[in-house]
Amino acid sequence: MVLNLLFITTVIKSTFGVVTTGLWLIPLMLAAITYYRYDAVDPESRPLDQLNLYPEYDFIVVGSGSAGAVVANRLSEVRKWKVLLIEAGPDENEISDVPSLAAYLQLSKLDWAYKTEPSNKACLGMQNNRCNWPRGRVLGGSSVLNYMLYVRGNRNDYDHWAALGNTGWDYEQVLRYFKKSEDNRNPYLANNAYHGRGGLLTVQESPWHSPLVAAFVEAGTQLGYQNRDINGAQQSGFMIAQGTIRRGSRCSTAKAFLRPIRQRKNFHLSMNSHVTRVIIEPGTMRAQAVEFVKHGKVYRIAARREVILAAGAINTPQLMMLSGLGPRKHLEKHGIRVLQDLPVGENMQDHVGMGGLTFLVDKPVAIIQDRFNPTAVTFQYVLRERGPMTTLGGVEGLAFVHTPYSNRSVDWPDIQFHMAPASINSDNGARVKKVLGLKESVYQEVYHPIANKDSWTIMPLLLRPRSRGSVKLRTANPFHYPLINANYFDDPLDAKTLVEGAKIALRVAEAQVFKQFGSRLWRKPLPNCKQHKFLSDAYLECHVRTISMTIYHPCGTAKMGPAWDPGAVVDPRLRVYGVRGLRVIDASIMPTISSGNTNAPVIMIAEKGADLIKEDWLTNPEYKVKRQASAGRTKSRTVGGAGDTEAAASSIQAVNINSLLNNNNSSSNILDSSSNILDSSSNMVASSNSNILDTSSSNISASSSNIVNSSNITYSES
Repeated sequence: MVLNLLFITTVIKSTFGVVTTGLWLIPLMLAAITYYRYDAVDPESRPLDQLNLYPEYDFIVVGSGSAGAVVANRLSEVRKWKVLLIEAGPDENEISDVPSLAAYLQLSKLDWAYKTEPSNKACLGMQNNRCNWPRGRVLGGSSVLNYMLYVRGNRNDYDHWAALGNTGWDYEQVLRYFKKSEDNRNPYLANNAYHGRGGLLTVQESPWHSPLVAAFVEAGTQLGYQNRDINGAQQSGFMIAQGTIRRGSRCSTAKAFLRPIRQRKNFHLSMNSHVTRVIIEPGTMRAQAVEFVKHGKVYRIAARREVILAAGAINTPQLMMLSGLGPRKHLEKHGIRVLQDLPVGENMQDHVGMGGLTFLVDKPVAIIQDRFNPTAVTFQYVLRERGPMTTLGGVEGLAFVHTPYSNRSVDWPDIQFHMAPASINSDNGARVKKVLGLKESVYQEVYHPIANKDSWTIMPLLLRPRSRGSVKLRTANPFHYPLINANYFDDPLDAKTLVEGAKIALRVAEAQVFKQFGSRLWRKPLPNCKQHKFLSDAYLECHVRTISMTIYHPCGTAKMGPAWDPGAVVDPRLRVYGVRGLRVIDASIMPTISSGNTNAPVIMIAEKGADLIKEDWLTNPEYKVKRQASAGRTKSRTVGGAGDTEAAASSIQAVNINSLLNNNNSSSNILDSSSNILDSSSNMVASSNSNILDTSSSNISASSSNIVNSSNITYSES
């Protein structure tokens, strides 16, 4: 037991950087110990990090998140295909399994910890007017960090995609892919035509609920909305949330799709591998290989058939631009050779929500961190797979409602509610304010006076924003974080719609059913909104712009569309325009954002995308492999030293590292000494201003040398 405790202390320390103090350290430890033992007897167990890579694979999938894990699983079903999955981060750990600890994973080493650029229209209550944008840097991607909510979106979303010219993406066509991956264990949905059983992804309600969520659903019926399955025939209504959990624990895409295939002979996984670019042959415009850094070595692995980018709506466009695919003027500004002029990084959308709407209650029915007995709660979770530690990041209820800006005659609501039996004040400022990046002055004036008081919240979020943001390169260095312009509320109608959503949320909270708890609104105004009458439209809009919260759903940065669409980056078969052997399969391809949480739609996109690849390569005679795969394994050599060893021969002709360094333009060559990846003048230590990746997680020394000039750096060449 002592050894296990030491092991878990290490896990917590490596995840969060420090060991938290207080009673909640005990259940963290005990829960982690339980999962450590569970993994030891799990027949699927954890995937293996392959150290000896082939020089060539049939398919290389970049990113192991909600999409990439699914694609790798489905493609490796074809035994003759060799599949390599590349992930920048490490494996999941024991803490990530616990649903209620979702917030503790954000800003940890499993999170890219992105920030939006400063804004004068939104995020005004956040530090430096920048919103935090968590993105998973871990096996399973953001499905490891998210709040596990399973929401498919609205049938009209997909019919709209098809109407834009994306043949095969209408609701009737995509429904079967939602059902394919799903193993829904809610008994009342067992015989529902809209849900699947026996898929790899477990979906069910949390086994623990507070009394407040039942009141929330009842309040919806009092306003005229039905209690219904929002993933079924109609979306408008209220329900207790469904989530991707299994036996009380998080069911990430890594757990669902990668653990079962860890023994497949044709599947390799490379973790802690930061992809720096896709190598595209300018003459043929074919994606030939992927270059990445792992443990101080630069690997270059060939793709015999295709490269699939599944790195998410931030990293996918960044990687495409670093590879010469993107807006011409922007790439030329950074000295990158333009291979294909495409609107990469444009069209970005996200669900923005109004946080901080807090209702106090007189009865002890909310989640207060200091109230629960750590031992009892932990053993309830460990032994019975129940209790408050199984909550979906704290979110219990969902609703979809119409504001006056939507057409009520069509079932296509424009506002979603997340209901939680807690609020910003519930943890006494320990974690939530840090995750949000809330200014200390705002927290102290508004939320500190009610710290640890029983409270609950409704967060209205905008389902179909009219504003569009962008992702752009900060520099040509692949280790520098990109510039993220969320551009929230650039269209004034977005803020006005969210204000109307807030008004409906207030009416829900005033319903008769909440009177039994003594529920009432906390009426402390935000300090920068005091000039407006409390709860007036002007005040609510000020609130919306002050505590603007991402719902972690960025998408659209590599838009899918027909050839005649000037904003399209990929075609309806997800192939990048103008480039052979390259597809994008993740949230980037969404032409318009789905109406609801995006994890389930991204998994659907991956299921369909994998089928498109199989159709093309197994049935289309135009898809033929013109090169024979090399049978040899990767060999390595030290570059720049006197004892260079001979590298393995490769099926890619122009892959010699020395010739690349000598022949490529220095301004566009990421390995050239003039643009040192690890140059001390642009070191990768993260700062609040530049958001540069911390070198402690990349195993590359920035203090001693750069990749090109060091005689000790080993290049693995295929």
